Amino acid sequence: MSILLMVAVFVVGYVFIALENKVKIDKAAVALVTSSILWVIYIFSAGTIIPAASPEDFAIFMSANLDLAHHSYFEQCVRFVTDHQIIEHLGETAEVLLFLIGAMTIVDLIDIHGGFNFITERITTRNKTKLLWIIAFISFFMSALLDNMTSTIVMVMLLRKLIANYKERWVFASIIVLAANSGGAWSPIGDVTTIMLWVKGNISAVPIITSLILPCLVSIMIPALIASRILRGILRSPDYRDDFEKRPVGISKGESMRILAVGVFLLVMVPVFKSVTHLPPYMGVMTALGLMWIYTELLYKKKKDIEESIKNRVAKVLKHIDMPTILFFLGILMSVAALQSAGILNSLAGFLDSGVHNVYAINTMIGVMSSIIDNVPLVAAATGMYPVVDPASLAGMADPAYMAYFVQDGIFWHLLAYCAGVGGSILIIGSAAGVVAMGLEKINFMWYFKNISLMALCGYLAGIGVYMLQVWLF
Repeated sequence: MSILLMVAVFVVGYVFIALENKVKIDKAAVALVTSSILWVIYIFSAGTIIPAASPEDFAIFMSANLDLAHHSYFEQCVRFVTDHQIIEHLGETAEVLLFLIGAMTIVDLIDIHGGFNFITERITTRNKTKLLWIIAFISFFMSALLDNMTSTIVMVMLLRKLIANYKERWVFASIIVLAANSGGAWSPIGDVTTIMLWVKGNISAVPIITSLILPCLVSIMIPALIASRILRGILRSPDYRDDFEKRPVGISKGESMRILAVGVFLLVMVPVFKSVTHLPPYMGVMTALGLMWIYTELLYKKKKDIEESIKNRVAKVLKHIDMPTILFFLGILMSVAALQSAGILNSLAGFLDSGVHNVYAINTMIGVMSSIIDNVPLVAAATGMYPVVDPASLAGMADPAYMAYFVQDGIFWHLLAYCAGVGGSILIIGSAAGVVAMGLEKINFMWYFKNISLMALCGYLAGIGVYMLQVWLF
């Protein structure tokens, strides 16, 4: 009964998250409440759930805490949940959140100092087809270095300066969403889901790049080819110009470019830091943030003629971090952790193994689901259902050939990164990039569904086909 209640609460929470624009309740609030309710149900039912869900872990915990032997069984279960399971899951969640906070702050520093103007000032073509391809490729590679949401914001704001007709702008903005999601999927720092997989050790930097860059490139080239058939002729300039390219007071063009170069270099060095030191990725991004902080402090130290109130120091930028997004990730990841602790995800994994038993089919379904359900909890659920397999233990498993897909950098994890990232493009509400574009340009959901969803699906399936071909050939 408790298991069914937890599933029901999770589903109801998801419905409210998916219908955020209708119910007018922030999804972060719903995620936090859902997480709390799930853990409350679990801890009061722990006495009946733990023997079936995690008997071995409970036995290890009790052997390490002999002082609990004289307590009641219920108290032992409560302590197991509070002193072991929650702490373990919270630690894993905190690694992801700290990485996001560091990366978001560095990107905001670049943006607020006009660093991205270096890119936008160089796009001068008025040919629609040529502009489409330029914007698609810039978005693709920008999101691999930064993140898909930031790349979408930068590129959509650029469109306002280039394109007058809002319907044409919707097509370009939609291609940006597809390119940003595809670009983020092949980079360990390009998307929240790849960050999660990288932080947890499911994937590593070089293998994910080499295996997914071609499928991801195909997944945006197919839609771009289709869209280029629709867009013909020369663009008419808009009647207004926005202030997107203005730099903050006292910051020269050269200083903006140096901040861009330093910020991007530090972000790119995060995977290198992990490979050399073997420390978790959040340590690398926090080191990068610290160095960026020192650089900007030294920059402003020289500027005696600028009022302190208009200096964009890191301490000021940190106040504008998107905390609702951070809290949403906290709530949703801890919600999934509750389901994992209760053994629900293991049961689901068993059902998929017995009913589907094909990593390509499972991941393809996850990708389609990510266009409806946020890809963050889907990936969190997948990592909960399927632990990383130790290659040394494969020989002793019942189905070693199948379980080999789940070793670090195995086929399942790489395809999961692709499907969860690219599949979210099928519907505009399926990714953070899509939601941002929808908000900035007021793109109609049904317009996107009628005009973009099919080409996004074609690109998504083509990318999966290319990945399967790579596996077969190499």
